[in-house]
Amino acid sequence: MKNQEAKLLALAVVTSTAFMACNPLAKMIKRQGEVNYELTPNPVEMHGDSIAISINGSFPEKYFNKKVSAKITPVIVYGDNSVEFEAFNLKGEDSEAEGTVINYEKGGSFSHTAKIQYKDGMGLATVELRATGMYKEKTKDLDPRKAADGTIITPLGVMSADKAIMGADQFKKFTLEDNNVEIHYLVNNSSVRGSEMSDADIKDLKAKMKAYKEDVKMEFNSMVIDAYASPEGEISKNDNLANERAESASKAIMNLFKSAKIETTADFAKLTGKGEDWGGFKTLMTNSDVKDKELIIRVLETYSDLNKREEEIKNLAATYTEVAKKILPQLRRSQVNVIMKHHNLTDEEIKVLVDSKIDSLDAEQMLYAATLYDDEAKKESIFKSFVAKFPQDWRGPNNIGYLYVGQNKIADAKAEFDKAAGMAATNPIVNNNLGVCERLNGNLDAAMEYYEKASGAGSEVSQNKGIINIIKGDYASAVSNYSGVNSYNAALANLLNGNNAVAAIIDGSADKDEAQAYYLKAIAGARSGDNDMLINNLKTAVSKNAKLKEYAKWDAEFIKQRENADFQAAVN
Repeated sequence: MKNQEAKLLALAVVTSTAFMACNPLAKMIKRQGEVNYELTPNPVEMHGDSIAISINGSFPEKYFNKKVSAKITPVIVYGDNSVEFEAFNLKGEDSEAEGTVINYEKGGSFSHTAKIQYKDGMGLATVELRATGMYKEKTKDLDPRKAADGTIITPLGVMSADKAIMGADQFKKFTLEDNNVEIHYLVNNSSVRGSEMSDADIKDLKAKMKAYKEDVKMEFNSMVIDAYASPEGEISKNDNLANERAESASKAIMNLFKSAKIETTADFAKLTGKGEDWGGFKTLMTNSDVKDKELIIRVLETYSDLNKREEEIKNLAATYTEVAKKILPQLRRSQVNVIMKHHNLTDEEIKVLVDSKIDSLDAEQMLYAATLYDDEAKKESIFKSFVAKFPQDWRGPNNIGYLYVGQNKIADAKAEFDKAAGMAATNPIVNNNLGVCERLNGNLDAAMEYYEKASGAGSEVSQNKGIINIIKGDYASAVSNYSGVNSYNAALANLLNGNNAVAAIIDGSADKDEAQAYYLKAIAGARSGDNDMLINNLKTAVSKNAKLKEYAKWDAEFIKQRENADFQAAVN
């Protein structure tokens, strides 16, 4: 923007009336209103660890004397302190000084960029342009001219929402066990033979039924039966035959349940007649030692007509005795799967054992047990018991470290994570957690190195990277890392990257009721020119945190609203 108060950039090398009337500096000061300059951004902004500025300006024709030179130094002033940006020099065509040449006849333009390191306190600051004009042997320091008022330090509002990750348990409330039984039939028959009910798989199933009677944690969940016919008969008959075999198999197995006095539900069994098993025939042929099996399969694959295919299968059975003896009988079957459910300990049973006999719990039960308590001391006690019983499992020290991060005991947390890394150096969760410790200790580069090795640990890794992105001023990467996440930091990243429509991101987050969240929405309102959004959210923010009143008064985000009556009412 153009600064009307300081139309003559200090760089214009004005001088005081103390100079002789013939001194060209005196002539130039009379035309100072013709000099244009712009300092951007205004207010200046803190990004990463620095403040960068850009100054652009121009001089009119026949203005800048050929023998005049000037040194201009931008200075940020805060409290009793000041820091100089890199100075720049301008000069006339005949000046022997160093600097950008400004043509006398045509006029000219200049530009300058500079950067300084941000320091605490620079949020409440002004930027001045201090100039020294030089003509021959004479120099003159001009009065400082204010070029910008305030420094935007909104990036400093990033929340320390670093996310350590727990080593999860693999506890399951129950497990399902398949018990597969196969019943075979004679050709064109669906009767279950007695010999089939004395096979080893049936005996195993009977043993499970007996065990069920003694195990309260076991139950029979369901039964699935798929029945087939060998593909050498008529299609319609084979379809009916497969259905009949499913029924007969179901009846035979249900009789076993009845004999064992085990009750089942009405929907316990699911029966499916699959018809002819051409797929099974092909598989068995492929895996068999039948002579010319490749030729047989190739010939059969040429027939799309099922009736013709059946005819050829019959011919093969008559011609190749091995097919009739080794292949087709295996296809006349019912495949029965009796599914058992094994229940784990209940939550209450686990809690009792935690207090009485924790060593009786296995690894997954013990880790799961910690999730049943809100008391962190209890969780820590369980994890320490886990470490004692399973000293080589990285999840023990990792999870203790996780608790310590939440308690802000970072040194203790890192010591635990180092132990976990000793057991699982490449584990992405452990690497993420070591990165969290480094970030909280201020070691951004080391933290990012760990995060790069934490791929696959979870969405927490990207969010942790996003914090570093914001701190370093890489807002585009921060937005990318917070993609799909609703949080205060996600909203902050978007705002800093130029997207003022962040209210929905905040309102959909767990941070939505924080004073800082309302304050950020107020900033978004200021940036987008939405006065209602600004005032309403600012009022809520200061009602939740009275310290924000004083902060808002000098926050450069609200520099345009400082004289606004509604704004004044909100912060006073």
